[in-house]
Amino acid sequence: MAKRFFRLLTELSSRKSVSQLTGVFAKSGASRRLIPWFAKTYGIRIEDAEKPVSEYKSLNDFFTRRLKQGLRPIDLTASVLVSPVDALITGMGEIRTGQLFNIKGQDYTVDELLNQSPRTVNYKDGFYFVLYLSPTDYHRIHSPVTGRIIEKEHIPGKVYPVNEFGLRHMKRVLSRNERLVTYLHNEFGETAVVKVGAMNVSSIQYVEGLGDTLQIGDDLAYFEFGSTVVLLMENGTFDARDDLDVGSKVRMGEALGRLHAKE
Repeated sequence: MAKRFFRLLTELSSRKSVSQLTGVFAKSGASRRLIPWFAKTYGIRIEDAEKPVSEYKSLNDFFTRRLKQGLRPIDLTASVLVSPVDALITGMGEIRTGQLFNIKGQDYTVDELLNQSPRTVNYKDGFYFVLYLSPTDYHRIHSPVTGRIIEKEHIPGKVYPVNEFGLRHMKRVLSRNERLVTYLHNEFGETAVVKVGAMNVSSIQYVEGLGDTLQIGDDLAYFEFGSTVVLLMENGTFDARDDLDVGSKVRMGEALGRLHAKE
């Protein structure tokens, strides 16, 4: 009964307009008074932030903070693919005939995640990661590879929660929520970076001055409050690290596996 009631409340509050109201407050000067409380509540290491807390103009300004240089070293090993974010792995595995299986008990298709893009054929038998960012995490998104942006797509949608409850008890939230998809191409093929919006996320933003060519670890985008990134690697081009599994924590710049020429 409690779960059904919470699902109903979540459905009612999943409209983008509700999330935008939260965003308006988070961007206001009045919200800066909540920064110390927010950091303490979520155990955020304020000493890792690029600037002193007093210099952030709003809660959103603090939430989208950069870190001090060098705190997230990038693995530059040849052909490596790195995590674009600090996150918990909530799903990973081979994509089989376009299906992503058992993400918190639910199955998805590449077609629905990518909004029936013609590019879905490139990922039908690839590999995927679902990377969940909690409020505690650093919320900037970086390029997982060195490559060229060949396409970007904004997919409108809802703003359901993408935490444990949302993924397990709401219907197919990763493909119903708002998404911002970036397709990157390099010598090994394509990688799709699917940024999924969530409840109380006012927007997903590309960084200012984003160019067409990115080096591994370059700034790509950021979330305003917590959310999820789904990484899709092209068919037959990726081998994941053996020691990673659902429930593993990863940091931005940490190797997730190796890319190679298509098999």
